[in-house]
This record gives sequence, C-alpha cells and structure tokens, in this order.
Amino acid sequence: MILSYKRIQAIFMKDWKDLMRNSYVLVTLALPLVFAIMYNRMGAGEVGALFAINFAFVIAGAFIQSAMVAEEKEKNTLRGLLLSPASIIEVFIGKSLLSAFATILIIAGCILLSNYEIPSLGLFILLSLINIITFIGIGTMLGLVSKTVMETSIIGMPVLIIFGMASTIKTVIENETILNIIEYLPSEQFSATLIEISKGAELGDITKNIAVLGVWAIVAVVATIITYKKRRFD
Repeated sequence: MILSYKRIQAIFMKDWKDLMRNSYVLVTLALPLVFAIMYNRMGAGEVGALFAINFAFVIAGAFIQSAMVAEEKEKNTLRGLLLSPASIIEVFIGKSLLSAFATILIIAGCILLSNYEIPSLGLFILLSLINIITFIGIGTMLGLVSKTVMETSIIGMPVLIIFGMASTIKTVIENETILNIIEYLPSEQFSATLIEISKGAELGDITKNIAVLGVWAIVAVVATIITYKKRRFD
C-alpha cells in the first residue's frame, strides 16, 4: 500500500490550525511542565522527573489526542474524514503526528526543567516511541467513542488517573494483586525500565519490560483500528 504524503500533510495541517485556536488544549499541554518544575524544586530527583514524563504521555498523547478527535466530531468534520479516500493508516498517521510531536516537545521540556539525566539515550528514545504509540492509540479511541470534547474529559479522567498517577496510587494501596496489575501498566514499565538502566542493567535484563510495552502498543493500535472501522460506518 502506497501512502499519500499530501493526504497525511493535509490532516496534519488542519490539526495544527485547530490546535493554535484551542486555548484549552494549549494550557493543558503545559501541565507536565508544571509538575517537572515542582518536583525539581522539591528535590524529587529521578522519580519526580519520570512522573512528569509519564504525565506528558497521558496529557499530550492521550488526553489531547482525544480532545482533538472529539472536537472534529462536534464540528461534524470527522465524518467527512472517515468517509474520505484516505486509508486507515493515512488517517491514523495524519491524526497522530501533531500529538506525537507535542509529546516529544513536552517530554524534552520535562527533562530540561527537572534536570533529569537520561541513563541511555537510545533506549530512552525507543521506550518513548513505543509509549507514544500506545497513548495516542488510547487517545484516538477515547475521541472516537466520545460525542463532545467535554465528554472526553469525563471518559478520559480514569485514564489520566490510572496511567498518569499509577506511581502515586501504589503508595496508598496494599492489595498485592492490584499492585501487581499496576506494575504492568505502560507508565510503570517505562519508569521501572529506566530506573533499572540507571542502576546498570543490560539490554538482556530489560527485554521483558520492552516486550510488555510492545504488547501495549500493538493492542492499542489494533483496538484503535477496530474502533475506527466501527465508527466509520455508524
């Protein structure tokens, strides 16, 4: 299948113009940076920096992506996109590029503001890209099943709490089963892997973690495509 660069670019440029006019989205994007500054001043170190970075995945990757998709539904422009000649892959890439770039920029800002020292740049990039795919997939699904931007805020709140604040939730839970489930969340796997690398772990020691993150990304993409097909013909 040959992808159309012009179709992808057109979708991306439309999202860019919509983003520049949406003050709610722009303000929300700044939240992870606020956490990065706050935790840095508190001296939270690596744990605080990773919390801010994981929050960036949730906010820029999932929360903002869902709001942008839902906004198109409110304006009745999404149906035209779903019924257009653009393929599923072209629509997914076009609708994801802006959120992906925003996530990368916010993560870079979190790293700088928290003075986080990346233990392995190559592995950090790999883990980040996998997580970006996962959270953008989750965000796209939330946007597709929501009728309005306000509804995404309501539906997306559990995602924000579970995926963005898992490390905080662990401190108030004693049930071992729930704690074990939390450990397999992408945010927790991401943090645990980088902490292990900073302690000197080799690639072979973190293969399982990378595999878990990969499974999350695959499931998110497949679920997004299924949701997209269903909504396309609704």
